[in-house]
Order: sequence, then structure tokens, then C-alpha cells
Amino acid sequence: MVDPDLSVEGESSEEFKRAALHDAVNGLRERKPISSASVAFYPWQRNILLLILVITMVCLVFFLTPTLIVLTLACTLGYVWAMVDRLVLFTRGLDASSIMTISDQEASSLSDEELPHYTILVPAYNEPEVVGDLISAMRAIDYPSDKLQVLLLLEEDDTVTIEAATAAGVDAVVSILKVPAADPRTKPKACNYGLHFSTGEIITIYDAEDSPDPLQLRRVVATFAKLPSNTACVQAKLAFHNGTQNLLTAWFTADYALWFNFILPGLMRSQSPIPLGGTSNHLRRSVLDEIGAWDPFNVTEDADLGVRIAESGYRTAVLNSTTLEEANSDTINWIRQRSRWYKGYLQTWLVHMRQPVKLWRGLGTVGFLRFTILMAGTPVVATLNMAFWLISLGWILGQPEVIHDVFPNYVYFPALVSLVFGNAAVLYMNLVACRETRNPMLLIACLTAPLYWVLMSIAAIKGTYQLIRNPSYWEKTFHGLNT
Repeated sequence: MVDPDLSVEGESSEEFKRAALHDAVNGLRERKPISSASVAFYPWQRNILLLILVITMVCLVFFLTPTLIVLTLACTLGYVWAMVDRLVLFTRGLDASSIMTISDQEASSLSDEELPHYTILVPAYNEPEVVGDLISAMRAIDYPSDKLQVLLLLEEDDTVTIEAATAAGVDAVVSILKVPAADPRTKPKACNYGLHFSTGEIITIYDAEDSPDPLQLRRVVATFAKLPSNTACVQAKLAFHNGTQNLLTAWFTADYALWFNFILPGLMRSQSPIPLGGTSNHLRRSVLDEIGAWDPFNVTEDADLGVRIAESGYRTAVLNSTTLEEANSDTINWIRQRSRWYKGYLQTWLVHMRQPVKLWRGLGTVGFLRFTILMAGTPVVATLNMAFWLISLGWILGQPEVIHDVFPNYVYFPALVSLVFGNAAVLYMNLVACRETRNPMLLIACLTAPLYWVLMSIAAIKGTYQLIRNPSYWEKTFHGLNT
């Protein structure tokens, strides 16, 4: 990490800015190249995957039915494994003690002397329409102004957003930090650059359209004080303010309600890594410096950072404080975002599986297996869903003999249990999440969730394809669509 000589961009030397940019792009891959996603596949990983593909194709040519039976059985067992683990996490997350709760009174009672310096990084690109929301959200935060630094990270060639921010008087609330144009054009690269200008002991990220709980920073400080010193990160919950705009936003809201209210708290009670959310993760600056901050080539830098935190022996806590975001209301925009997430999950799995023994020792057996289920299993299962739906459709329409042959009794009945039990379990978890979060408006979304899974499958297929074709490409998610 470059030591900043000055903390204000306008007063920083050009030499310092060049050094900060170089470190933002190349820091992790120069200091620890094996942890960088700048190379998607290591040669041995690529060769193993190609070997598996070749062997599978040869077996399909010469032993079609036995090979399909083995593949189907393996996929079915994977489905069951993933679903049972998800139910275990959900059950643990039902316990209220699995999430940190700090009352308004306790948060407000902290004196200014007890509060550390805090930096908020707000990366944005081509988002002039949300500058006004940013100003309102930052003004609402309850924290001493002399201990709070807010940096709006804008690409230097993003003149539209820079002009909108300047015209809106954003300088009265936050500081605009222009990020020099350089590949990769990703959010983590901007955050790495901003980190060099930050002054806080605790660093957090908000998106420009976020509306965090005004007491969230104080709650985080109180949480860190209560938890062991190896707690590196406090993840606040995320929810949407436009969850009832249309059916897509309702599906997305139900998805988040389950993930942030139950699954992540369930992970917190285990030794497993917690994939961080894209915003509202509050991190100790000292730990960020130690583990290398964000990977600018990973398109889910938050999930990757969560794994590195766990692998390094640190813990993540989940806080009962909510940041409101804008749910994607446009299907194409949603698929762009979700395909990036799936691609990033696979990126993260590939990166950390370069040293599987080291990862296993760092996470333990359960943590290692759960890491595989979450990072690789989530996009793989979503991709396989499309194949199995097409097989089911083919059987309904024509009952071809090959499908009958692929599902002998010892494959058919586990697959049937997986189908009935798995779908019922997901619907049940969604309904409980909506009930516990006092959101009855999401009932229709919960009952029609299978339609949402079709979109997930499309996004997973797209993300998997992009992992091969353009692994570090960051597909822009457009905001300001909730009208």
C-alpha cells in the first residue's frame, strides 16, 4: 500500500497519484499474484477442465446411456447436498442471536471521543441521476463531521456525472475524487484508488443510490467494540425501497430478505467464509492493508474479499442495520447484473482453489465444502437447472426412450425427491423470510418464484460464457429506473 503524503486529491502530487493508480490496478497481483483474478484460469486448472471435458465427450460417444446416468446421478446428489446445507444455514439464521443488534439508544450514546475516524467510499460511473440521492443520504448520517470522510469516486472521463455532482453542490457534503482512466474499469479498482486518499480507521462502501440507516456507522463502532479483536468486517443488511414496483423487484426483494436476514447470519454462526454484499460492508483499515484490499480484476470483489478475510483467520459479523437500495426493475438490466455476480462467484472459486490445501487448512473441512457450494455450486446449479427443465419438457412432450433410460429407479427417485423437496424447501424459506421481515406484499413473488429461477438460469449461462470470453469485463448496472 502506498503511503499517502497528502489526503486531498487537489493537493496531492502527480507522482503520488500515479503510484496510487498503479497500486490500485497492480498491487494485489504484484504482491500476491496467486490471489489475483487477472488470470482467470491457471494452466493446470485449464488443462484439468479440458481433460474432464474430453473424457466426458469420449464417454458420451462410446457409452452414451451409462455416462448420462452417472452425470445425472452426480448432479442430483449435488442438488441435494446444496439444498440440505442451505436449510442448515437458514435454520441457524432463524435464531435472533445470530445477528448483532445495537439499539438506537446504545448507538446514540457513544460520545464523539469514542468514535474513530471513518471513511465512506462511494464509487459511481455514469450515474448523474442519483447524485441528489447521494447528497441526501450522506447528510442524514449521524456521525461527527470532523471524523467522517466521504469520497465520491468518479472516473476522470465521466464528465456527465462529474458535472451533475458539481452542479448539485455535492462538494458541500462529500469530496469528489477523480479516478484516472485505466483498465480494468471496475468498482474495486476505484475503491483501491480511493483507499490511498482515505483517512478513516474503518472503511465502508456505499453505492451512489444507497440510503443507509442514519445510525449505521455508530452501530458498527459499537459492534466492533463488543466482538473479538479478530473481527475484520461488519456487514449490514441490504434491502430495497422499490420492492413492490413490479414482479421482478418483488422477486429480487424476497431473494435479499432470505439472504441477508437468514443465510448470512447462519454463516456467521459457522466457521465458513461470508460472501460480502456489494455495499455496507464496514472494514478495519488495518486488515484491508494486511490482506491486500480489493481485487480490481474480480467482478465480485466483495465475495472474494469475504473469503480472504476468513482464510486469513479473521471473522465477519452481520449487523441488524439496513441500507436501502434500488432493485433492478428492468429484466435485461437485472440479467446483466446477476450474470456478473455468477461470473464473479466462479472467478472467486477458481482463484482460491489454486491452493486447495492451504484454503482447506484456513477454512476447515466444513468451511471448505461450503465455500465450494456457495461460490461454484450457486452458478453451476443455476446453469444446470435449464438442462433439467428441458429434459423434463422433452419427457412431457414426447417421452423419448433415451430420457427413460437415463432415469433408472436408483436415479429417478433421488431426482424426484430433489425436485419435490428442493422446490418446496425454497418456497418455504422465501415465505418465512417475507413473514419475518413483515413484508406481506411479497407473497405473490414467493409463490411465483420458479419464474424467477428461469431468469437466474439465463444469467448463470451468460456469466459462465463470459468467464471464458471476457472474465474481468464489468457490465454496468443502470440505476434510476424506479419510476
